[in-house]
Amino acid sequence: MSYVEKHLIPGESIQYQTKLHWIVMLGPAAIAVLLALLAIAIPIAWASFGTKTKGSSVPGAVYLFALACLLAGAALFFVGLLKRNATEMGVTSKRVIVKTGIIDRRTIEILLSRIESVAVEEPAWGRLFGYGTVIVRGTGGTPEMFEKIYHPLEFRDQVQRQIAGGVKAV
Repeated sequence: MSYVEKHLIPGESIQYQTKLHWIVMLGPAAIAVLLALLAIAIPIAWASFGTKTKGSSVPGAVYLFALACLLAGAALFFVGLLKRNATEMGVTSKRVIVKTGIIDRRTIEILLSRIESVAVEEPAWGRLFGYGTVIVRGTGGTPEMFEKIYHPLEFRDQVQRQIAGGVKAV
């Protein structure tokens, strides 16, 4: 059960849910691939260019370093995946709810009646791949930015529909 589902108030229903776009995984995935390539290349390079004495082989420390690179890459990828999956965003019939983090959790809950505006920023790549930043401004509050969310225009439309009373746009 998601955070949004667990924290509904009486009479409230979920209208729309989204998450972070897969694009947030590009950095961790690129670093993981580079570290994996390094883990493969180090023992090969050591064997090819290391000391050429009869019967010499690659020292165990080189393999340990290669294994450490591989494990570090896997850990970085796993942390990125956890971050992506631990972020939930939802529009209910009464609120906008955003939860990020597992250990250090941050939640934002804004009543629909307290929202002044919803802005969307989509870079060119975001328009192409379907991600962007949503900025929700509450009355008297600071703007809340939600970066790299999946289908930001749909998120904005759902917030506006709920504020307008749930009427679907034609």
